[in-house]
Amino acid sequence: MPMDYDAIVIGGGMSGLTTSAYLVKAGYRVLLCEKEAECGGLVKTFERGGFVFDGGIRALENSGILFPMLKDLGLEVEFTRNTVTLGIENQVIRVDSEDCIADYQTLLSDLYPESRDEIAEIVKQLRTIMHYMDIQYGIDNPIFLDPKEDREYFIKVILPWMFRYALTVRKVNALQVPVVDYLRRFTTNQSLLDVITQHFFRATPAFFALSYFTLYLDYHYPLGGTGALPKALVAFIRSHQGTIATNTEILSVDPEHRAIRDAGGNTHTYRALIWTADLKALYRAVHVDALIDPSIRQAIRQRWAEVRDKAGGDSVLTVYLAVDVAPGYFADRASEHLFYTPRREGQSRVGSIPIDGSRATIEAWLNDFFALTTYEISCPVLRDPTLAPPGKTGLIVSVLFDYTLTRQIHAMGWYGDFKRFCETAVVDVLDGSIYPGIKAAVIDRFSATPLTMARITGNSEGAITGWAYTNAPIPAESRLLKVTSSVRTPIPNVYKAGQWTFSPSGFPTAILSGKLAADQARKQIRSAER
Repeated sequence: MPMDYDAIVIGGGMSGLTTSAYLVKAGYRVLLCEKEAECGGLVKTFERGGFVFDGGIRALENSGILFPMLKDLGLEVEFTRNTVTLGIENQVIRVDSEDCIADYQTLLSDLYPESRDEIAEIVKQLRTIMHYMDIQYGIDNPIFLDPKEDREYFIKVILPWMFRYALTVRKVNALQVPVVDYLRRFTTNQSLLDVITQHFFRATPAFFALSYFTLYLDYHYPLGGTGALPKALVAFIRSHQGTIATNTEILSVDPEHRAIRDAGGNTHTYRALIWTADLKALYRAVHVDALIDPSIRQAIRQRWAEVRDKAGGDSVLTVYLAVDVAPGYFADRASEHLFYTPRREGQSRVGSIPIDGSRATIEAWLNDFFALTTYEISCPVLRDPTLAPPGKTGLIVSVLFDYTLTRQIHAMGWYGDFKRFCETAVVDVLDGSIYPGIKAAVIDRFSATPLTMARITGNSEGAITGWAYTNAPIPAESRLLKVTSSVRTPIPNVYKAGQWTFSPSGFPTAILSGKLAADQARKQIRSAER
């Protein structure tokens, strides 16, 4: 039966763009549907008043995936180095080599002299995990390589790597416990635990969290902003006759007739469907009762039951600042990408989130929270001088923030006041710590909350990386040897990619799963053509 498209891809984030790019490269007729006005998801850049800001991720990690993908597709995106700094109170260190781990130990020991021996043991664990990380992700991922053209690389690099990986995989699996629980083996100093871990997602596994020094060294920034990457992929897809339909939300999927219907009432048919948006939305949209095979209906219902109650991951609150201060002021205090904790006491002292509290109670909690939390601060103009007017600077200041509390505040009717309250609190904290005098220099300020993230991405609970580590079990594959099958679903001719596919989730996983989904869809399409 003739189909409108060989493949339809739902979701125009990094996984959807990667899937679409590889399918159009293979010569297939592809429709990419994105509910927002532009593609990119949380990899995007926007301009306001002459200042350029990144709307999602602040820098891009390679992890042996990003650069091999670009090379394989023949895409040219110019990058600059992204140097991370870590700061606590008035101490700041640069993460520009593996030797910085010694600086980190000194910083922590100066702040917590009573825990000097415990810190030494924790740093020892960090060094070990960094070594494991080098083995896990220290090669170009082979799924982007050609076994014939890259035969020498497979023989000299991939095969020896497989042996080293086999020797470490069991050690890595032993580090899948939540990072806070793991570090409690070495210290009971709650403030120390907080400043090490409070900028990670809740229940992040120890291996992933404590390997971040390796990841920091792997960050890169596209000239023009992070949005330069999705723009390059969009141009590639269109140049290969792929169709991109923005402002197009998919409401239903009919697997029996291989058809989708969008919010505008349009119907399109496919040979293969790749769902890269929030996984819950797929199971809400699929027409299970229309399927003839009862075993398939049961398999779909079972998988939906497994996913339905799973929570989305952590969300963020972001304050954007346009400041009448030259970039050099910020370069003197930190690098272009700073993780900063204004006080050493630790976030645990704030207490539990007052979900059912009054406005006054919530505001008091927020003041304490912003004083003790850890901020991720990005300064785009320090990477690319064209991203702000001359002599001025744009800052992106983010904190992990609870979706449920934000939704409750919205229901209470003071959401607009809440955003302004948070903007003021953040500026006050920065003015009183790392950036004195910044408050008087603010030209413009605005913010995005977990509700903003939910609206833009469609992700459950406004999650920035799909599912939460607090789920039991985690609704994604985590075994590396099963990564290829992680893109399959129980729905006939339907595959998945993106943040609900593989653990750990994140930017590299989005690209990796997008490529794997494209490979599986190509096999299925070729099989149907025979």
